[in-house]
Amino acid sequence: MQASQGRSAGLGLALASAFAFGGSGVAAKPLIEAGLDPLHVVWLRVTGAALVMLPVAWRHRDLLRRKPALLAGFGLLAVAGVQAFYFASLSRIPVGVALLIEYLAPALVLGWVRFVQRRPVTRAAAVGVVLAVGGLACVVEVWAGLSFDALGLLFALAAACCQVGYFVLSDQGGTEADTADPLGVIAYGLLVGAAVLTVVARPWGMEWSLLAGNADMGGTDVPAALLLGWIVLIATVVAYVTGVVSVRRLSPQVAGVVACLEAVIATVLAWVLLREHLSAPQILGGAVVLIGAFIAQSSAPKAPSGPVAGGPPVVTEGAAAAGPASVDAELPAGADRA
Repeated sequence: MQASQGRSAGLGLALASAFAFGGSGVAAKPLIEAGLDPLHVVWLRVTGAALVMLPVAWRHRDLLRRKPALLAGFGLLAVAGVQAFYFASLSRIPVGVALLIEYLAPALVLGWVRFVQRRPVTRAAAVGVVLAVGGLACVVEVWAGLSFDALGLLFALAAACCQVGYFVLSDQGGTEADTADPLGVIAYGLLVGAAVLTVVARPWGMEWSLLAGNADMGGTDVPAALLLGWIVLIATVVAYVTGVVSVRRLSPQVAGVVACLEAVIATVLAWVLLREHLSAPQILGGAVVLIGAFIAQSSAPKAPSGPVAGGPPVVTEGAAAAGPASVDAELPAGADRA
């Protein structure tokens, strides 16, 4: 009974994380259309969240000594890596293609669990991934803008790999005897990510005055500061916290599939708030993603059956996507984590 309740709570947190991450694009698009550079929006998002989490970082400052590799990995992969590689891919390939490739992360998580960690993967999780990726292809209408740019595809695949790091590192942080508090990991991950993105985004050239005005959201003027507040507090702080805790209660492979719902949520919110049209294939694809996520989460993850391949665990004593990530996010971000 207790295990079932914990799993239900984990699923609820995963859904909350998917909703929070999925809403980031709807809030960010008006700011970008108002004149802010996409990378500057990402920098504001991560840096703002890092400042919010500063008291948490101070409280868990012992993690700097106990888990330096975990904190650095989480910041580089789950926060900065997903963001930077996703936006780099967008400069060369269509959004739908980049989004689909990034959300191959759940399939890559299954490969990591099965072949690197040598842990059994349930058939339901594998079927769920196949359905979720297929449905996601319909949601983003990948056929509407196929163009093959080798470097752009590599950037998108790198974002997917960083999202895998989000899910794997989120799980590693909670499976050791000397566990790392998820809030502390998130706080330092955001600080590391903010430092890296400062170099990439170069915010000193940003038009700060735009934040004092309004932005158009589906025909309605909304204060830019309010949209930024949503992105920082809900789409980043709340999204990462619920995401990491959900991975620890479920498993990387199951949480990764549920994270595919972010694209569906983003599409639906864009339909409602930004007046963007949804086609029949997108609606059908969203239903398939939901079915895939349900199938994957309905099968309980299996316990490790042997030692991790190639030596000790990824994160060791004294040593995070994702977001995503998969940060997956991924922690996850998927595209909307970016």
